[in-house]
Amino acid sequence: MSVPRLTLLLAILLAHALALPASARSNAVVPIGSLQAGSDARPAAGQAATVEGVVSADFSEGLGGFFVQDAGDDDARTSDALFVMAAGGRVLPPVSAGDRVRVSGVLAGDLPDSRRGALVTLLADAVQKTGRGDLSPLRLTEAPADWQPLLGMRVQIDAPLTLNSTDARFAETIASFDGRLWTPTELAAPGTDAIRQVETGNARRRLVLDDASNRRDPGPAWYLPGAAPRGGSVATGAQGIVDQRHGSVRLQLTEPLPITPAARPPAPQVDGRLKVAVFNVENLFNGDGMGGGFPTRRGAKSPEQLQAQTDKLVQTVRALDPDIVALMELENDGYGPRSSLAQFVDALNTGEDEAPVAAVFAKLADAPNKIGGHWRFVDAGQGPGRDDIRVGLIYRADQVSALGKPAVLEGGPFSGRSRVPLAQAFKRGDGPAFVVVANHFKSKGCSEAEGANLDQGDGQGCWNALRTESAQRLHAWLKQDPTGQRSALKLIAGDLNAYAMEDPLRALRDAGWRDAFAVAEARTMRALRDDGGVDAAAVAREKKPYSFVFNGQAGRLDYALLSPALARRLKGARKWHSNADEPDSAGYAQDNVPGPWRSSDHAPILLGFDL
Repeated sequence: MSVPRLTLLLAILLAHALALPASARSNAVVPIGSLQAGSDARPAAGQAATVEGVVSADFSEGLGGFFVQDAGDDDARTSDALFVMAAGGRVLPPVSAGDRVRVSGVLAGDLPDSRRGALVTLLADAVQKTGRGDLSPLRLTEAPADWQPLLGMRVQIDAPLTLNSTDARFAETIASFDGRLWTPTELAAPGTDAIRQVETGNARRRLVLDDASNRRDPGPAWYLPGAAPRGGSVATGAQGIVDQRHGSVRLQLTEPLPITPAARPPAPQVDGRLKVAVFNVENLFNGDGMGGGFPTRRGAKSPEQLQAQTDKLVQTVRALDPDIVALMELENDGYGPRSSLAQFVDALNTGEDEAPVAAVFAKLADAPNKIGGHWRFVDAGQGPGRDDIRVGLIYRADQVSALGKPAVLEGGPFSGRSRVPLAQAFKRGDGPAFVVVANHFKSKGCSEAEGANLDQGDGQGCWNALRTESAQRLHAWLKQDPTGQRSALKLIAGDLNAYAMEDPLRALRDAGWRDAFAVAEARTMRALRDDGGVDAAAVAREKKPYSFVFNGQAGRLDYALLSPALARRLKGARKWHSNADEPDSAGYAQDNVPGPWRSSDHAPILLGFDL
């Protein structure tokens, strides 16, 4: 046969082979590991392949496919499992875990709808059951250095996993090896090698526990024993399939999750005759103040929700038992009897056996703002500020007296971004005058940010430049003695929307302001060292403060910063983890669990002073 005729014949045979279904072109079974990243000759997307293995989990209902794992190829660099979906228009026979199968198809390319990343997927046009097989899970006692060789494989995690938060929208729980996940800028300064180490460690330790479904709002997660757990709860023995989709490594669970729940802590107690609380109340809006005007721009959507919200907030404040409270996220609706602030104070002043909001609404018609009790609010006149929300100060008139007029700082960063600070001088008995300043800096949301206020990619988010300017102006203002009391005893209190190592907090510390928790911890460490026999470092780690949990990472947004003179009079500083560790569902708008739990999304602070 001549060479041209041979070439033509080969071309015809090749064209005929390519016209056949993938299963007819790929009868030779290959190890699954040879199809994975890390293998010496990984096939390209679109190439035909046939594999044999055991079905480790059938997630056809939730994820549209099933996982198959084979006996392995002795290559530690590669996974021995993959995900199988039906090729377009195909209907595959049903399978179940433990089925031994032979699967033919083509390797999928990028699947942007699920963002599977490096997870290898076989688009099958033929699935044949060949019997039953056993498949023992790979047992993990620590976080692997690299998840890639485990993708698609069945594992059991014997190491304890800390549960950081649960997202009910997709029944996902963010878990982590070796304790909590921390916001990197809570622990390390932006732009340093230290922060990159925290970020790398978080990525290695983080694992999403999933319900093996892409459905939104599926209801209670089937793998949880009841309601979503508090942050800090621990799971041991999690079983499932290692997966990668939606931008993260996750474990698609195959068994209910064994959980040791974290206990709800009692309200904190601090030493000192004067107690000050700091509390972001998460959008306390009261409609028209007469039981109407709902839904509001923020917060409660009905009078019933407002009553539930206020009841929880009142229980929180009463449990803390402070003399003064700096509040954030109040509706900015004046100081009249129907204002959110006035009605909250009235609710605090109602009897504990009454439903506070119902009692307030009932009494307003006859005697507006005349409910008895010791709580009062600081009236700054208009505002402060033009934002939808504002800060406020409330106090017990039987414990402290307000001295002189309040002061506000307007203009610059406080003209429409950071909320206007509110300062008031107080006095307890014949003690010295002291000044409390309520603050709420601009959030990290990027709406309308530009220039230096755009996210610089350093972990501080948008509006960092404005928050830093807010801190600098606040310090300069307080040096000018805005309340006119000539007191060196000053407290900056509030939600500064920056984590501990970010620029605004560093600017205030550099200016001489002392973090109340750092002051209290230093005293605790000295006492432990003096006592001896106690691991002071372990105690410090256990007591590390946080007030907010975002995307499963804990950190501080809420602060109490003391002038040097006031720092010397601090007797104690505590956070009450009644909120940030509670699942969203515990709040007033959903399950409304009894008690103060999830009264807000921020943890309140309680300080004790010798004044």
